[in-house]
Amino acid sequence: MVGMEVAGRTSAPLTARQAGLVGCQRCARVWPMGTVRCGRCGSRLVSRDRNSLQRVWAWWIAGVICYIPANLYPMLRTRTLFQSQEDTIIAGAIELFTHGAPFVAIIVLIASVAIPLAKFAAIAVLALGVRQGSRIPAGRRHIVYEIVEYIGRWSMIDVFVVAILSSLVQLNVVASINPGPASLAFALSVIFTMLSAQSFDSRMIWDHIEPDQKGPAA
Repeated sequence: MVGMEVAGRTSAPLTARQAGLVGCQRCARVWPMGTVRCGRCGSRLVSRDRNSLQRVWAWWIAGVICYIPANLYPMLRTRTLFQSQEDTIIAGAIELFTHGAPFVAIIVLIASVAIPLAKFAAIAVLALGVRQGSRIPAGRRHIVYEIVEYIGRWSMIDVFVVAILSSLVQLNVVASINPGPASLAFALSVIFTMLSAQSFDSRMIWDHIEPDQKGPAA
């Protein structure tokens, strides 16, 4: 949004829609309202994608469904010459803590439990705020959206660790580490959550805002 300076005072912010402009969601190029396709990347131009909330909730529900077995089933299966062991995400973090690696255990808990739950909550708050209104200022909601988008790329840390361990620790009869069924469920949950966040049209955050709230161009 841009504010109009009139007689030394800043008037109500002017949205891109009010200025007769529409931005491309893929390359961020701005075009006059009514342009069908982006001349830079060829994407379809729409001022607001109202159907995006349906996709957001569909991917969100799929992510929650996959996140449940990701915490109930073993993430890692360890087999040695004399015993075999299966660990869930929480059990693995507890074992790391008891074996003198509290820092690693905290990282696992943050990356595998705290961040996914926070992403589910943040996406739900953003989607509900667009549909039902929110007391949270639009600027803060947009910051939340940017954070969710940014941390999405780091959500696969557990899957990467399992893949690395599985490839390195393969000593045939002596010892081996293999991924458990939770690793696939966790990976799917992360993918679905990322798709849910990417489906959200963040421009809708700035609809129906108060005149004194300012933010970026829609």
